[in-house]
Amino acid sequence: MEGRINRRTLITGLTAAAAAPLLVPAAAQATGSPVPDAPYLARPAVPTLPWPEANKIVAETTLPSFPDRLFKAADYGAKGDGKTDNTEAFAKAIDACTKAGGGHVTVVKGSYVTGAIRLRSNVHLHLETGVVLKFSGDGAKFPTVLTRYEGIECMNRSPMIYAYGEKNIAITGKATLDAGGTSPWNKGNDRAYLESLVAKGTAPEKRIVPGSGHTMRSTFIEPYKCENVLIQGITLKNPKFWQIHPTLCRNVTIDGVSTDPSTAASNTDGVDPESCDHVVIVNCDLGAHDDNIAIKSGRDADGRRINVPCQNIVVADCRMNGNWGAITCGSEQTGGIRNVYAYRLTVVGETKFALYVKSNTKRGGFSTNINLDSVTGTYVRSVVYVNSTYNNQTGTTPPRFGPFRLTNCGSTKAASVLNVAGLAESHVNGLELIDCKFTGVAGTGNTIKYVDGLKLTGSTVNGKPMQP
Repeated sequence: MEGRINRRTLITGLTAAAAAPLLVPAAAQATGSPVPDAPYLARPAVPTLPWPEANKIVAETTLPSFPDRLFKAADYGAKGDGKTDNTEAFAKAIDACTKAGGGHVTVVKGSYVTGAIRLRSNVHLHLETGVVLKFSGDGAKFPTVLTRYEGIECMNRSPMIYAYGEKNIAITGKATLDAGGTSPWNKGNDRAYLESLVAKGTAPEKRIVPGSGHTMRSTFIEPYKCENVLIQGITLKNPKFWQIHPTLCRNVTIDGVSTDPSTAASNTDGVDPESCDHVVIVNCDLGAHDDNIAIKSGRDADGRRINVPCQNIVVADCRMNGNWGAITCGSEQTGGIRNVYAYRLTVVGETKFALYVKSNTKRGGFSTNINLDSVTGTYVRSVVYVNSTYNNQTGTTPPRFGPFRLTNCGSTKAASVLNVAGLAESHVNGLELIDCKFTGVAGTGNTIKYVDGLKLTGSTVNGKPMQP
């Protein structure tokens, strides 16, 4: 079966990449580059951030680079007529590019029906302006691959765009990717089945979902165990599950991307970096019927087996239009989350929280050194919500939370500012609000429980100094 992965491959982690600055790849710099629609592949516009550590993360996050070779998908049979199945044509173009040593696979304007697209090392898939990829309702066009479903490794139908163990990959262009057609097969949420397999000690490559009688949705874009990943310019439409889900990756840049805010399907988080290191998310218009950005690192026993944190995350100059958290840590955070920096975010619509942190004593893990600066907007519930008893699940591994810092943040409307609760056995270790100005706050009282190191400096609520 395509996508079967042997045990050795499964346990092979990413090779630690030496830190290198974000550079414009040679292919984008060269005169007469074969890639149209500049400035794709160029260094994204990232503001100078108020934290030296965050600027260092941006400088160290390596962009992919590609040889100046052009492979036109049309030359391999691709037809943008809205009816031809282009799965094989796209695969042939990518395969030819790979065998030549890498380059650019380009798709011209048109509407393309396709199954899963699998990216390979040193391949840049460029979708020219006006391209629409319409993903197929034929589940057979989405082979079984290793994925992580809500923090648990398993073998499920391929995401719409997938890569495994690759280096230097990109998908760019002012194009629309539409997963609406996948609804006949892209459904289900039977995580309990996976949890039963984990409890039995079943290896990930044997936790096979298709054909099991159980169904679980597939994510939209998922590079898995990849290095140097760029996702730039595209718009996602009609997702059925998490929209952009880099997993166990290093050096991921997401620039100028729009995700779908509709309520047509639940759990459609905008971006979910999971167990990744060095992720830069900038200039995006993020929408979701759930969290805008949900930072994750595995669930319960399977998360402890892998035990890889998600760390060194920068989010800047984004608009948030999801209905839960703008920046969310968890609930799948068993491997831990640290060093998160969010700057100049505008929160709109029915978003409930600016910062939402959630775990429980079954999940455990940690969320530490989480920083927000110049995050403003409207909040249906609290500006900050920290929940240590998420879903009332209990176990023996209390989560560790804090420090959390908000500077120069504000609201134009909010039900409250702080709802932060640690546990008697695991206090929140640090909560600071500095020079924040919250207006339009309905409830001026805060819920603060088991929090050490609370500091409210120069911060106001409805024009009055903020009180604990």
